[in-house]
Amino acid sequence: MRYPIKLFYSEEDKGYIAIIPDLPGASAFGDTEEEAIKEIKIVEKMWLKVATQEGMKIPTPSTEKQYSGRILARTPKTLHRQLAELAEEEGVSLNQLVVFLLSEAVKNPSGANVSKSKKAA
Repeated sequence: MRYPIKLFYSEEDKGYIAIIPDLPGASAFGDTEEEAIKEIKIVEKMWLKVATQEGMKIPTPSTEKQYSGRILARTPKTLHRQLAELAEEEGVSLNQLVVFLLSEAVKNPSGANVSKSKKAA
């Protein structure tokens, strides 16, 4: 199994912290990134060994989770109307517009209004 590792620098600890979000409590410290990663791999092995011995459920790595690609979102009626009108104005389906807006928001999380900046171009 391959669990994703998150690594960040801790100003408070003056070193690097590595965590495995999929394994509750799995964290390690290192003076360097390499050291923290080396330590978290040891923690991962130990965590899985203890979990197996204790009969605990081993979580599936989040990198292996399957997603359907389908999202059901309830919106206020006014937002639904605004999105439908914008989709019609752009000549695309409401679904296409929402997928586009979501993908732009993920690429640019600063909150810039993508649709208006595109029209100005």
